[in-house]
Amino acid sequence: MAARSSAAWYPTAAYLYVLHLDGPALAWEYLRRNPDYGRAWLRRRREPEAGQAWGLRLLEDPTLDARDAHPVWFPDPDDVLQLYPDADPPPDAEVFEFWHIPGRKRLIHDGTRLVLVSDWPGHRVRLALAPGLEDGMAYVYAIRARTARCRRHRAIAMQLDTLMAAEDDAPVAMTGPRPTSGALFELRTLQALDATLAGASLREVAVGLFGSAAVAAGWYVDGGLRSRVRRLVRRGRSLMHGDYRRLARLE
Repeated sequence: MAARSSAAWYPTAAYLYVLHLDGPALAWEYLRRNPDYGRAWLRRRREPEAGQAWGLRLLEDPTLDARDAHPVWFPDPDDVLQLYPDADPPPDAEVFEFWHIPGRKRLIHDGTRLVLVSDWPGHRVRLALAPGLEDGMAYVYAIRARTARCRRHRAIAMQLDTLMAAEDDAPVAMTGPRPTSGALFELRTLQALDATLAGASLREVAVGLFGSAAVAAGWYVDGGLRSRVRRLVRRGRSLMHGDYRRLARLE
């Protein structure tokens, strides 16, 4: 196991950022591990429209993890806020103020519009900015008509509440929320997937995730640790090969 302990997948601390990713960001973590996607990225100059086959408007560099990559999904996930200039604003209309949006901001051009992604502890907001919208303009939110509009309304309401709370509180310092059991499950799934892609055996994966003592005590128990690790690996491969779309809320 000494050789495995120096492998990139082995230290769990390297995956701690996964604990605070939302669905679309997690989807990217699985997609970027897909070998076929990596080959599509290398061919991108010859196939400029290849992104839509993967649920993306544009191909994103798979060497970048979700902290640095900001893939633009196609179609937009439900919680993307679309902003347009208000053609008939009232006197007290809210105006678009780029620098008043909280968090660390990034602008991405997807070939049609600008997408603004803003991160602060425990939160990520995505805004799609229509051409013509400028700082200081009154604006409106647009909601695409669709059968699942109630779900979309709830997602947008949550994003608006997040933005308003952050703007109202304006804290000097913020702490992230305690990771959920679901977030820990995603961390272990990604770590197990990376381990198997690197050639580790299921037992080696178990030692990396749960420790040698746990493996010694429960590896050969029916339905025990070995089955748990096998399920993690199976789930990781399934997400990598297409089920990531569910996490990105493209389906």
